[in-house]
Amino acid sequence: MEILKVSASSDPKSVAGAIAAIARNNKKIEIETIGAGAVNQAVKSIAIARGYVAPNGIELICTPAFSQIDVDGDLKTSIKFVIEKR
Repeated sequence: MEILKVSASSDPKSVAGAIAAIARNNKKIEIETIGAGAVNQAVKSIAIARGYVAPNGIELICTPAFSQIDVDGDLKTSIKFVIEKR
Protein backbone atom coordinates (compact mmCIF):
# COMPACT_ATOMS: atom_id res chain seq x y z
CA MET A 1 0.00 0.00 0.00
CA GLU A 2 1.32 3.42 -0.97
CA ILE A 3 0.88 6.25 1.55
CA LEU A 4 0.47 9.85 0.39
CA LYS A 5 0.41 12.75 2.82
CA VAL A 6 -1.73 15.66 1.72
CA SER A 7 -1.66 19.11 3.30
CA ALA A 8 -3.78 22.22 2.82
CA SER A 9 -1.13 23.56 0.43
CA SER A 10 -0.94 20.41 -1.75
CA ASP A 11 -1.75 20.86 -5.44
CA PRO A 12 -4.80 18.67 -6.21
CA LYS A 13 -3.71 18.00 -9.81
CA SER A 14 -0.29 16.79 -8.71
CA VAL A 15 -1.76 14.54 -6.03
CA ALA A 16 -4.33 13.26 -8.56
CA GLY A 17 -1.53 12.34 -10.95
CA ALA A 18 0.20 10.36 -8.21
CA ILE A 19 -3.06 8.60 -7.30
CA ALA A 20 -3.71 7.71 -10.95
CA ALA A 21 -0.18 6.38 -11.48
CA ILE A 22 -0.32 4.21 -8.36
CA ALA A 23 -3.83 2.94 -9.19
CA ARG A 24 -2.73 1.94 -12.69
CA ASN A 25 -0.11 -0.29 -11.02
CA ASN A 26 -2.88 -2.12 -9.10
CA LYS A 27 -1.81 -0.86 -5.69
CA LYS A 28 -3.97 0.44 -2.86
CA ILE A 29 -3.43 4.04 -1.85
CA GLU A 30 -3.80 5.60 1.57
CA ILE A 31 -4.03 9.38 1.81
CA GLU A 32 -3.35 10.90 5.22
CA THR A 33 -4.71 14.34 6.11
CA ILE A 34 -4.80 16.55 9.19
CA GLY A 35 -7.19 19.50 9.18
CA ALA A 36 -10.08 20.71 7.08
CA GLY A 37 -7.90 22.28 4.37
CA ALA A 38 -6.00 19.05 3.83
CA VAL A 39 -9.23 17.03 3.66
CA ASN A 40 -10.55 19.49 1.07
CA GLN A 41 -7.44 19.12 -1.12
CA ALA A 42 -7.53 15.32 -0.78
CA VAL A 43 -11.17 15.08 -1.85
CA LYS A 44 -10.52 17.31 -4.86
CA SER A 45 -7.50 15.15 -5.76
CA ILE A 46 -9.54 11.96 -5.59
CA ALA A 47 -12.26 13.42 -7.82
CA ILE A 48 -9.68 14.57 -10.38
CA ALA A 49 -7.89 11.19 -10.29
CA ARG A 50 -11.16 9.37 -11.00
CA GLY A 51 -11.44 11.45 -14.16
CA TYR A 52 -7.85 10.60 -15.15
CA VAL A 53 -8.32 6.82 -14.94
CA ALA A 54 -11.97 6.48 -16.08
CA PRO A 55 -11.12 6.49 -19.83
CA ASN A 56 -8.97 3.41 -19.19
CA GLY A 57 -11.93 1.54 -17.65
CA ILE A 58 -10.63 1.94 -14.10
CA GLU A 59 -13.10 2.85 -11.37
CA LEU A 60 -11.73 4.08 -8.06
CA ILE A 61 -13.54 3.71 -4.76
CA CYS A 62 -12.67 5.63 -1.61
CA THR A 63 -13.21 4.66 2.02
CA PRO A 64 -12.68 7.41 4.62
CA ALA A 65 -11.69 6.61 8.21
CA PHE A 66 -10.25 8.25 11.30
CA SER A 67 -6.71 7.40 12.39
CA GLN A 68 -4.06 8.56 14.84
CA ILE A 69 -0.77 9.99 13.57
CA ASP A 70 2.33 10.73 15.66
CA VAL A 71 3.52 14.26 14.86
CA ASP A 72 6.71 15.15 16.76
CA GLY A 73 5.72 12.93 19.70
CA ASP A 74 2.15 14.26 19.80
CA LEU A 75 -0.77 12.06 18.71
CA LYS A 76 -3.09 13.84 16.29
CA THR A 77 -6.41 12.65 14.92
CA SER A 78 -6.38 12.49 11.15
CA ILE A 79 -8.70 11.45 8.38
CA LYS A 80 -7.34 8.87 6.00
CA PHE A 81 -8.76 7.87 2.64
CA VAL A 82 -8.15 4.34 1.36
CA ILE A 83 -8.44 4.25 -2.42
CA GLU A 84 -8.60 1.08 -4.49
CA LYS A 85 -9.86 -0.16 -7.82
CA ARG A 86 -13.33 -1.66 -7.99
